[in-house]
Amino acid sequence: MSGTYGSGRLSREDYKKQKELEAARMAGTAPPERDAEGNEINPHIPEFMSKAPWYLDTGKLGLQHQRKAKPSTTTSINESKWYTRGSRIGSAPKKYRRGACENCGAMSHKTKECMERPRKTGAKWTGRDMMADERVESVSLSYDAKRDMWNGYDATQHKTLMSDWELVEEARRKRKASELDKSKEKDQSDVNANSIEAQFASSDEDDEDDDANVKSKSTVRNLRIREDTAKYLRNLDPDSAYYDPKTRSMRENPYAGKDPSQLAYAGDNFIRYSGDARDILKREVFAWEAGERGNSSAHLQANPTQTALMYKEYKGKTSDIKSTRQQEILQKYGGEEHLQAPPRELLHQEEAYVEYSRTGEVVKGAEPKAQTRYKEDVYAMNHSSVFGSWWSDGKWGYKCCKQTMKNSYCTGTSLNK
Repeated sequence: MSGTYGSGRLSREDYKKQKELEAARMAGTAPPERDAEGNEINPHIPEFMSKAPWYLDTGKLGLQHQRKAKPSTTTSINESKWYTRGSRIGSAPKKYRRGACENCGAMSHKTKECMERPRKTGAKWTGRDMMADERVESVSLSYDAKRDMWNGYDATQHKTLMSDWELVEEARRKRKASELDKSKEKDQSDVNANSIEAQFASSDEDDEDDDANVKSKSTVRNLRIREDTAKYLRNLDPDSAYYDPKTRSMRENPYAGKDPSQLAYAGDNFIRYSGDARDILKREVFAWEAGERGNSSAHLQANPTQTALMYKEYKGKTSDIKSTRQQEILQKYGGEEHLQAPPRELLHQEEAYVEYSRTGEVVKGAEPKAQTRYKEDVYAMNHSSVFGSWWSDGKWGYKCCKQTMKNSYCTGTSLNK
């Protein structure tokens, strides 16, 4: 095989001996060649794999150029040294040094980068309260380590947090118990002297119930509702919506393809853009635009009530301006009749099938009603019925007034009464 090709040009005899040695190694009569690490080299490996390219050739035998190179930088935070936050080097200087921070007097940063409280007169001019130099370290991390959300997290901080939380809970329980005791003493002082024995008989039970209530309230508040399903259990498909365990958020809909309005949970994005969320976003945009125009009093976080009133007034003025402009256009160009909706009778749907010609005549379907040249449903001489609608004693008359004379004036009352 192997790395002897890179040793330079060989003579005819040396080249012949090399070929014979390679044939003997392939046949197994000669011991195989070993690399720099002492591993045996397979003589049957072809030359294009065993021969290192010029940019990877180190002059050593072996297949190191075929193996994955070890990364030069660290791949995880555990393998590297992390920043020592808040530590300083040595003691504070006695006087100001040239090139140091003008605010605190440290040499590790400039004045613009100083994280100390801005002093009215810096340490450069006062020469007092000088700060020691900060420890500045360079930590080399890989691409993934730089983008790790748990980068620089110290697990011991969680124990400190839990101990502080337990102290707060204990203080809260004691305060609640003291408030209950005070309320009992006040109630007992108001009780009549005749019912003291009955009050003492029920006090032990009240103490037990109150203690149980205090403990149950503190425990129930810290527990999740059992009927409330965890977000990561909504859909167990690994290709479904992503659940972020640190922020406990699932932004996409875990039930893809279903109507979000019919689901109990459709992702955090659906909640974020439902209800009054869009109205709040519109108010925030209104506050931004008002600030750009010079109105500094419009601020959604600093002046929420004033901003809401200004936004309501802005919407009213906008609608009024829009309606006035519309009226001006209609008065100038006309066409107001086209904005009115057609009567509902024309929009009513029927099952009758009718075909019309280009001239509007009915070709097929419902037959047109017969029309006469006389006016219908017109009553003369104040009558409400026609002549001949009433019969009596062989005579015709009007039903409304019972008159038998044609074209007589209707009195509205029957003459036969």
